Amino acid sequence: MSSLIAQTRFSVLDRSRTREGRTNAEALRDTVRLAQELEGLGYRRLWVSEHHGVPGVAGSAPTVLAAAVAAATRTIRVGTGGVMLPNHRPLVVAEQFGVLESLFPGRIDMGLGRSVGFTDGVRRALGRDKEAAEDFAGQLDELLGWFRGNSPTGVHARPAEGLTVPPFVLAMGEGADIAARAGLPMVIGDLRNREKMLRGIDRYRAGFRPSPWAAQPYVVVSGTIAVAATPEEARRLLIPEAWSMAYSRTRGTFPPLPPAERVEALTMTAKERGFYEAGLAGHVAGTEEQVTDELETVLKETGAQEVLVTTSTYDRAALVDSYRRLSRIFGG
Repeated sequence: MSSLIAQTRFSVLDRSRTREGRTNAEALRDTVRLAQELEGLGYRRLWVSEHHGVPGVAGSAPTVLAAAVAAATRTIRVGTGGVMLPNHRPLVVAEQFGVLESLFPGRIDMGLGRSVGFTDGVRRALGRDKEAAEDFAGQLDELLGWFRGNSPTGVHARPAEGLTVPPFVLAMGEGADIAARAGLPMVIGDLRNREKMLRGIDRYRAGFRPSPWAAQPYVVVSGTIAVAATPEEARRLLIPEAWSMAYSRTRGTFPPLPPAERVEALTMTAKERGFYEAGLAGHVAGTEEQVTDELETVLKETGAQEVLVTTSTYDRAALVDSYRRLSRIFGG
């Protein structure tokens, strides 16, 4: 085993993707079951996501789902990747994570993002607009203030005040600068755009200011990793998500994941084919040996302390097998 890989933590973000012919409830239960599998395989954390009004994603309430995951597991850390702070009042977010940390002490992570709804309709339903993300740094500072008990309102966030819930910033665009100035760990993706990722990491490290939350920069790189017995099987794991992305780019809506064999039988337009092929390219995918080599390159380039795997596919058994093979690579 590579000593560099052995020193790296491996975690998973599961977006509770829905599958053709399956219900939203099944997708959420799949996430809970996956967390139990990952705990046994030695993964560091399982995070869940926040999406609103997306046909292909059941995960709309990440702190609620995190509670279910934490209740079904014993040792794996559980958190969000992330709670989209512009959608919520910081006090309410602090209270929710305070409850989680009180119920599952020492196991909760607070991953925070700055995205707002994908469409105008979703933003209207949330009572937000695109500009809501512009004060992310201020929202982040207010949120952390509730845990420290220094809100100028004189209100106290209970049970959050005085608790320590590790915060992470999901860096998209200027997120690296915000994470650096706040002195917080940063999650940055994706592995397909290595140059952009490296620029963000360099900017983060250069601007990092130590804080009560982190004395030194902490980099988590995120992306799709697929491991299988053959390169062809690994590539098939990527097919459902690649087609869903192509479908969303050409039709404006993100659908449930289809089986790989159905996608392989489709007749695609040139535009669909272009997006589909782009969706298959650049991921870390292959046999255990191939993925080991690629991960070593990624870790040497980025100096990351942790890898957050974000793979989604239709075949859940094949997905678990991929995570099992990956755990053999890092020695979980």
